[in-house]
Amino acid sequence: MDTGTILAIAIPALVVLGAALAFTSARRRDLGDALGTLSRETLSRDAGTVAFDEGGVSVPSGREVELAAIAGRSAVATIDVGTPVPYTPPDPDELGVTRRQFLNRSVVASFALGLSGFGAAVLAFLWPSLGEGFGSTITAGNVDDILGSIADTKEPSYFPEGRFYINPYPAEAVGAAEEVYSSNVVQGMAGGVVALYQKCPHLGCRVPWCTPSQWFECPCHGSQYNRVGEKKGGPAPRGMDRFPVTIDEAGIVSVDTGTVVQGPPIGTNTTGQEAEGPHCAGEGGGDHG
Repeated sequence: MDTGTILAIAIPALVVLGAALAFTSARRRDLGDALGTLSRETLSRDAGTVAFDEGGVSVPSGREVELAAIAGRSAVATIDVGTPVPYTPPDPDELGVTRRQFLNRSVVASFALGLSGFGAAVLAFLWPSLGEGFGSTITAGNVDDILGSIADTKEPSYFPEGRFYINPYPAEAVGAAEEVYSSNVVQGMAGGVVALYQKCPHLGCRVPWCTPSQWFECPCHGSQYNRVGEKKGGPAPRGMDRFPVTIDEAGIVSVDTGTVVQGPPIGTNTTGQEAEGPHCAGEGGGDHG
């Protein structure tokens, strides 16, 4: 690049820089005159002096105002609370029941009510009924009426509420019965009847009456018993269990189903009754009772 070219570029550039510097200086001067801006020397010289307003009252400097504001923000206000008042618990009557207490008591009451109902149901299931039904003393009726019905139908009188049969017991066999049975059972036999528990001693099936043979015959496993419940055949370990019977002066028969008397041992045959016809065992099914 030759010298002429360099000068052609440099001279205009210097002119532009000079014009910019002149404009900036003039602008600063105009602002200082218009706003009353203090020079740096004036500010430094006046930093340690006290300013006064038109009334002669001293005016704090800006630095003092800033320091005072900082001190005000950092100061901790203290409040005189006086002497503490001793705690006095509130009156329960005035306080009442809180929501938490109400919910807690409701949950506890619900659990207690549920457990009480469950316990009552369990006791009702396990405890024998003493008022009526099985487990209570059941009035079967007049002994003459019962024996008359049996003679007519050739079937024992069945009482489902007590789960027992009533069959006649021959008077001539009472002496033999006294050697085998307990006195509470013999008492009913002496009155002419015996009350037999419907459940088979083998596995608990209900033992039905077989009219052709005039025996009780269990269809579940073939156990057989004569008219008064003494075992005649099958796998049963003993004769049919029975209930104590009482007969009052009016001839009313009462059966205590709350007392189960174990049946007689195998080989007992106080009446000598044998099968009077074909057997029914194995014809149909039996239910448990």
